[in-house]
Amino acid sequence: MKAVSVKEISQELLNLTPKELRDLCLRLSKFKKENKELLTYLLFESSEEAYVVSVKEEIDHQFKRVNRKSYYFIKKGLRRILLNIRKYIRYSQNKKTEIDLLIYYCSKLKKFTPSIQRNAALRNFYIRQIGTIREKLGSLHEDLQYDYEMEIKTLDG
Repeated sequence: MKAVSVKEISQELLNLTPKELRDLCLRLSKFKKENKELLTYLLFESSEEAYVVSVKEEIDHQFKRVNRKSYYFIKKGLRRILLNIRKYIRYSQNKKTEIDLLIYYCSKLKKFTPSIQRNAALRNFYIRQIGTIREKLGSLHEDLQYDYEMEIKTLDG
């Protein structure tokens, strides 16, 4: 089955009753965890600040669960955390939230034990994340850019 375009879906949704829309949303939420998470964000996370705080708590929890037996497992765990962060960023679609979460992730990486500086792959991974943050800064207001640039300097130092 070939998926139709977003425009066609939008047109078809206009023809549905509120009850039919509700049923469709509930059905979507049963198929994938991501659909349910996105609906949760859209319906219950009205405050972006509260959303960022809850995601940061989740990041803290995930960092505690990282397997520290070898750098191989550490790398896998840290990439999994970043994958989840990117998913939360997609839900929000807010550039400030994106930079907040990426800076928080990098600050957790910097404090991580055993140190990521002892492993070239993890060190390069960290440097790439800092580079990604710097790229994203260009889309923000100048005052926010300055504030975030100061935070990034503390991560570099």
